[in-house]
Amino acid sequence: MSKNMSPLESVEQKRFILLARNWLPKEMRKLLFAIPNGGKRNIITAKNLKLEGVVAGVPDIFFDWPRLGYHGLRIEMKRVKGGSLTAEQKEMISLMIKAGYCVKVCKGHVAALKVLKQYMLDIEQF
Repeated sequence: MSKNMSPLESVEQKRFILLARNWLPKEMRKLLFAIPNGGKRNIITAKNLKLEGVVAGVPDIFFDWPRLGYHGLRIEMKRVKGGSLTAEQKEMISLMIKAGYCVKVCKGHVAALKVLKQYMLDIEQF
């Protein structure tokens, strides 16, 4: 853990994926996946990824199951303490909302699991 004793975003995301896949019905599990957009990479790899279509600001987690009038759910995972949205993330979130996706920023795996459950159980107050 870091100095502020809050698990890293990566740890929170791993916890969420494990719990969410165990909670979801089997036929939906593969539709919950991560987009590995971030992280440090060497310049050659970064250039190749950009040419392949990687776009800055894309949320961390996709769940491609339409519900509640949305095309799917997108989750941008953050640490429980710390972490903020970049300009690219704010822009992408806005675009995805306009395109009909439900997009949520979740501080930690507990918040992300709550959002997923609310989405799947037709609770519109999230």
